Amino acid sequence: MPLPLNALLVCGGKYHDMDYARLQLLEHLERDDRIRTRVREDYEDAAVLEDTDLLVTYTCDVRPSEPAQRALRDWVEAGGRWLALHGTNALLEPSPGKPFHCPEEYPLFMETLGSRFLAHPPITPYTVTVSNPDHPLMKGIEAFETEDELYLCEMIEGEGGIEPLLETRYTGKALGFEYDDWPDDDPRLVMYLHPVAAGCVLYLTLGHCRGKWDMRPLMDEYPIIERGAWELPVYHELLERGIRWAAEPKAEG
Repeated sequence: MPLPLNALLVCGGKYHDMDYARLQLLEHLERDDRIRTRVREDYEDAAVLEDTDLLVTYTCDVRPSEPAQRALRDWVEAGGRWLALHGTNALLEPSPGKPFHCPEEYPLFMETLGSRFLAHPPITPYTVTVSNPDHPLMKGIEAFETEDELYLCEMIEGEGGIEPLLETRYTGKALGFEYDDWPDDDPRLVMYLHPVAAGCVLYLTLGHCRGKWDMRPLMDEYPIIERGAWELPVYHELLERGIRWAAEPKAEG
């Protein structure tokens, strides 16, 4: 009899509606009857990670300790598959009257993810195109428009390199962030694979969501409800494919 797959969902942090994201992701994970999911708000439970077959994360400004960074790295290097979503690579330090600063003190975490968030322009519709239509994760996916945070990142290829899957283009300003000027018309990766030794990270930057309480203490009440790409069927299809991809090693072994 096949054993269940142990999933770890890490969902927590700032400036996003974590309740909404957590519920949505748990519903996706529940659809695969092989998967049993445990939930944490940070990366510090190394004992649970050791018994994890697939890792899914939706965080913002959740900073792993050095032991937690090493545990994550070791887990991926040993063959783990990590589906990282939206703000997982975003560490933010607001200061009154100053732009958001993105600290560089977590290099092993960012090297494992393959990128570091630096900024995003104001939320407005943009087009996402397929970088590699022949990849199995992209079969049948066509270009689509979304109204989400457009992540502008420093890519960290490492020895395994970066395999682009989805991308967009942006030149202009990202007001409110320390890195506010983006003049080069380079592809801005929206989804990519980052192999790390025997394992791999699949990163999807889409998935912004925010409710009225989620910008505290910067403001008492946020004036609108934002759901970003969560409102698109194609986003949920990408999540389904990402979860199936993350479950493959144990499912095939």
